[in-house]
Amino acid sequence: MSAIERGYGDDIYEYTNDLYCRNWLHEAWLLLDEHVVQLWTPRIKALDARYKAATVYDDGQALDQFHTLPGPNLWWWRRHPRVLTGDLGRSLHSAGAIGADPDTA
Repeated sequence: MSAIERGYGDDIYEYTNDLYCRNWLHEAWLLLDEHVVQLWTPRIKALDARYKAATVYDDGQALDQFHTLPGPNLWWWRRHPRVLTGDLGRSLHSAGAIGADPDTA
Protein backbone atom coordinates (compact mmCIF):
# COMPACT_ATOMS: atom_id res chain seq x y z
CA MET A 1 0.00 0.00 0.00
CA SER A 2 2.72 2.48 0.82
CA ALA A 3 4.16 2.09 -2.69
CA ILE A 4 0.82 3.02 -4.21
CA GLU A 5 0.36 5.92 -1.79
CA ARG A 6 3.75 7.49 -2.52
CA GLY A 7 3.91 6.61 -6.23
CA TYR A 8 4.22 3.12 -7.64
CA GLY A 9 7.68 2.80 -9.19
CA ASP A 10 7.34 -0.46 -11.11
CA ASP A 11 5.77 -1.02 -14.51
CA ILE A 12 2.25 -1.93 -15.58
CA TYR A 13 3.03 -5.66 -15.54
CA GLU A 14 4.19 -5.63 -11.91
CA TYR A 15 1.15 -3.56 -10.96
CA THR A 16 -1.27 -6.02 -12.56
CA ASN A 17 0.63 -8.88 -10.91
CA ASP A 18 0.07 -7.14 -7.56
CA LEU A 19 -3.64 -6.79 -8.34
CA TYR A 20 -3.79 -10.54 -8.89
CA CYS A 21 -2.64 -10.95 -5.28
CA ARG A 22 -5.82 -9.15 -4.23
CA ASN A 23 -7.79 -11.50 -6.51
CA TRP A 24 -6.27 -14.45 -4.68
CA LEU A 25 -7.34 -13.01 -1.34
CA HIS A 26 -10.86 -12.49 -2.67
CA GLU A 27 -11.05 -16.13 -3.78
CA ALA A 28 -9.37 -17.59 -0.70
CA TRP A 29 -11.65 -15.64 1.64
CA LEU A 30 -14.50 -18.02 0.82
CA LEU A 31 -12.39 -21.00 1.93
CA LEU A 32 -11.28 -19.63 5.29
CA ASP A 33 -12.89 -20.61 8.57
CA GLU A 34 -15.05 -18.10 10.45
CA HIS A 35 -12.42 -17.37 13.12
CA VAL A 36 -9.79 -16.37 10.54
CA VAL A 37 -12.32 -14.24 8.65
CA GLN A 38 -13.34 -12.41 11.84
CA LEU A 39 -9.72 -11.92 12.83
CA TRP A 40 -8.58 -10.50 9.48
CA THR A 41 -11.67 -8.64 8.21
CA PRO A 42 -10.88 -5.35 10.00
CA ARG A 43 -7.33 -5.30 8.63
CA ILE A 44 -8.42 -6.15 5.07
CA LYS A 45 -11.12 -3.46 5.22
CA ALA A 46 -8.55 -0.93 6.44
CA LEU A 47 -6.15 -1.82 3.62
CA ASP A 48 -8.97 -1.66 1.07
CA ALA A 49 -9.90 1.80 2.40
CA ARG A 50 -6.28 2.93 2.02
CA TYR A 51 -6.24 1.57 -1.52
CA LYS A 52 -9.43 3.44 -2.38
CA ALA A 53 -8.01 6.66 -0.93
CA ALA A 54 -4.73 6.27 -2.86
CA THR A 55 -6.39 5.46 -6.18
CA VAL A 56 -8.76 6.99 -8.69
CA TYR A 57 -11.86 5.23 -10.02
CA ASP A 58 -12.01 5.25 -13.81
CA ASP A 59 -13.95 1.99 -14.31
CA GLY A 60 -10.66 0.41 -15.40
CA GLN A 61 -10.45 2.38 -18.65
CA ALA A 62 -6.73 3.17 -18.44
CA LEU A 63 -5.67 -0.24 -17.14
CA ASP A 64 -7.81 -2.02 -19.74
CA GLN A 65 -5.51 -0.58 -22.44
CA PHE A 66 -2.79 -2.93 -21.17
CA HIS A 67 -4.57 -5.84 -19.52
CA THR A 68 -8.01 -7.37 -19.96
CA LEU A 69 -9.98 -6.63 -16.83
CA PRO A 70 -11.32 -9.55 -14.82
CA GLY A 71 -14.93 -9.74 -13.61
CA PRO A 72 -16.88 -6.66 -12.55
CA ASN A 73 -16.99 -7.65 -8.87
CA LEU A 74 -13.21 -7.20 -8.60
CA TRP A 75 -13.44 -3.44 -7.95
CA TRP A 76 -9.68 -2.94 -7.41
CA TRP A 77 -9.13 -3.46 -11.15
CA ARG A 78 -11.27 -0.43 -11.89
CA ARG A 79 -8.98 1.99 -10.10
CA HIS A 80 -5.47 3.29 -10.72
CA PRO A 81 -2.97 5.02 -8.43
CA ARG A 82 -3.68 8.67 -7.74
CA VAL A 83 0.05 9.47 -7.81
CA LEU A 84 1.29 8.60 -11.30
CA THR A 85 5.04 8.25 -11.49
CA GLY A 86 7.66 6.05 -13.10
CA ASP A 87 6.90 3.45 -15.76
CA LEU A 88 3.39 2.80 -14.48
CA GLY A 89 2.59 6.50 -14.44
CA ARG A 90 3.85 7.00 -18.00
CA SER A 91 1.86 3.99 -19.22
CA LEU A 92 -1.35 5.06 -17.53
CA HIS A 93 -0.92 8.69 -18.63
CA SER A 94 -0.58 7.44 -22.22
CA ALA A 95 -3.91 5.64 -21.78
CA GLY A 96 -5.62 8.82 -20.57
CA ALA A 97 -5.31 8.40 -16.81
CA ILE A 98 -5.29 11.56 -14.77
CA GLY A 99 -3.41 11.62 -11.49
CA ALA A 100 -1.41 13.78 -9.16
CA ASP A 101 2.21 14.76 -9.61
CA PRO A 102 4.28 12.98 -6.94
CA ASP A 103 5.81 16.30 -5.85
CA THR A 104 2.40 17.83 -5.10
CA ALA A 105 0.44 14.79 -3.92
